[in-house]
Amino acid sequence: MSLLPIFVKLTGRRCLLVGAGAVALQKIPALLAADAHVRVIAPRVKSEISELACAGRIEVIEREFVDLDLDQTFLAIAATDDPAVNAAVYRAAVERNILCNSVDDPPHCDFYFGSVVSRGDLQVAISTAGESPAFAQRLRQEIDEQLPSDLGPWLRNLGELRREVLVAHPASEERKLLLHQLAHRELCDSQECPARKFAFQKNEVCA
Repeated sequence: MSLLPIFVKLTGRRCLLVGAGAVALQKIPALLAADAHVRVIAPRVKSEISELACAGRIEVIEREFVDLDLDQTFLAIAATDDPAVNAAVYRAAVERNILCNSVDDPPHCDFYFGSVVSRGDLQVAISTAGESPAFAQRLRQEIDEQLPSDLGPWLRNLGELRREVLVAHPASEERKLLLHQLAHRELCDSQECPARKFAFQKNEVCA
């Protein structure tokens, strides 16, 4: 099975989560971190999920799932403890061309949640296509232990400097080389940052 690894923008888009137990609760933080509009459908709701609804962070509807719940939905997740319900959610999503993940049920998944290591805007996602989530979690832990904790701020500074370089230097192989060189340098917020001076010094390869 071939999978396309992508990072999807969910800001403001409705994501339907069918189920409101422990499994569903595990999926909500990632959706909220992506600024998705999370709607939960379930006849019984775990207290932690109810608290999120009371805080206005998610929407909860306490009843059984019906196919119409998928209307105006961008992404669907079936996370109940009933395989028949999860399969029904998946089939209804497929009919509407909506991508769906049925938790712990690879045949009823259009996509998988990867094990993710995050440092600010840096995200390293690992997937085993559902073969062994435990192995993906093991790799996530190993990578997490190796990545510096300050990569997030460094990447933010690198992004700002990159945008300045793109404005200051015309497109060329030299500019491309400069950007690759900057990705290996220490960066800081200061205008006196050595990497910033390197990027704009006279007689540089892009000048």
